[in-house]
Amino acid sequence: MIRTDLIAPVAELLERQASRFPDKVAFADAAKTLTYRELDRAVGNLATQLRARGVSEGKTVALWLPNSVDWVVTCLATVRAGGVSVPISFEATQGEVAYRLEDSGADVIVTSPARSELLARISAGGPNPTVVLLTGEGVAQHGALSFAELCAVPASGIQLEADDIDRASYIIYTSGTTGRAKGVLLTTRSMLWVTAACWAPILGLGEDDRVLSALPLFHSYALNIAVLGILATGASEFLMEKFSTQGAMDLLEKGNFTIVPGVPTMFHYLMQAAQASGAKPFAGVRRCVSAGAIMPGTLNHEFEDYFGIELLDGYGITETSTMVTMNWPGKYRVPGSCGLPVPGLAVRIISPATGLDVVTGEEGELICRGPNLMIGYHNKPQETEAALKNGWYHTGDLARCDKSGFLTITGRLKEIIIRGGQNIAPGEVEEAILPLEGVKDCAVVGMSHATLGEVPVAFVVAREGLALEGEAVIAHCRTILSSYKVPASVHIIPEIPRTGSGKVMRFKLRDLIEKPVVSA
Repeated sequence: MIRTDLIAPVAELLERQASRFPDKVAFADAAKTLTYRELDRAVGNLATQLRARGVSEGKTVALWLPNSVDWVVTCLATVRAGGVSVPISFEATQGEVAYRLEDSGADVIVTSPARSELLARISAGGPNPTVVLLTGEGVAQHGALSFAELCAVPASGIQLEADDIDRASYIIYTSGTTGRAKGVLLTTRSMLWVTAACWAPILGLGEDDRVLSALPLFHSYALNIAVLGILATGASEFLMEKFSTQGAMDLLEKGNFTIVPGVPTMFHYLMQAAQASGAKPFAGVRRCVSAGAIMPGTLNHEFEDYFGIELLDGYGITETSTMVTMNWPGKYRVPGSCGLPVPGLAVRIISPATGLDVVTGEEGELICRGPNLMIGYHNKPQETEAALKNGWYHTGDLARCDKSGFLTITGRLKEIIIRGGQNIAPGEVEEAILPLEGVKDCAVVGMSHATLGEVPVAFVVAREGLALEGEAVIAHCRTILSSYKVPASVHIIPEIPRTGSGKVMRFKLRDLIEKPVVSA
């Protein structure tokens, strides 16, 4: 049953839960806890303050914060004010942040004093948000507004209208097949549809649940299940600033949690640590859920067998507000499958050559349509038109469907590398390497990794007469790219294999490395 009662404006959900559970913990982190009454008040106050500073419909607010209660408040307040939330990884580099600020046209940025110097360099050379809100202590010395003070009192004379759940409210950046990231425009309705059709009826997320999440909130998966899903269902959640195996083990051993969302890599590390120590820290947990990357069937089986709890996995993408398919609870699950289509979502598998549906069991491109589809890519009409054809989103992923309707992802038409649930565009890494002195040509491919699924590996052609070391390429990448995008290894080769039209033949590069990468 689709829980349509969970699909409502943010303002309505806040008021509903503040009325039902005023003193119940909504969100907590290592430094702060907010009840639903306090959350409603803080979000409303900050929303009026944002409105007083020019944030209205269509205006963008960048969230450059670590996982925290403050992140949640900022995101919800932006939507409540009529603005658009633009999450940015707290670990993003100067160039990555500058691009997102410029591309989204950010009017406001909310960040930490730890990023103030970097933000000053960005503002000096390009995007300069009109208002900067620094969270934490000592904000006065930075000449910025205090986040805590803005959340404490409403702006005088500002009245908030009901927020529109059908307008663009989130820009989530996702790696494309080439070049820089694309901003995916999502609505509150599309996001909450996933809660109504997947998290609540399939996972069983509800008001009695206590969720432990270390998912990075700037991803659509986390924003959906760990922010909007919590608010809509009235559950409680503890946010880890970032995932650490020991930190998660310590929290789980307290037995205070019932649901744990994650990505395959997280569950792999937790199982390894538990097996090594003999611990079984999931005593209070009734169910785990995995998305963000395809989970190997062996890992799923070993996890469930060792801990004695269900680990449900599914397949999702940012352009569909996360989930496309999901495995339901129970014993009937096809090993290696990503489950059945989420209710309300239509799914087809077509031949890339003809565009016609393939027969059952045959491989083809997965396409889908439904109420959780994106509006489009921000300021990229051509890319939007290429991805959304006659109302169907073309995922670029290859899949097959068995006679019972279970789908299995078999490969990709796209060249995206998925490292521990993080998407990496080969083109972005290549753009970082090519300007380096001594580089004539380069190409990046994804190689199998024992725990992360895939890691980027670079193949570089040196200019004639110039010496080039792989370590120098890696060191250069670390100054430009987020750590997860940095190549795990660099191979100096005489020539990049290309087709007659100049397209890189990445399969030939993969053949140069016989064994999976085991460390990065």
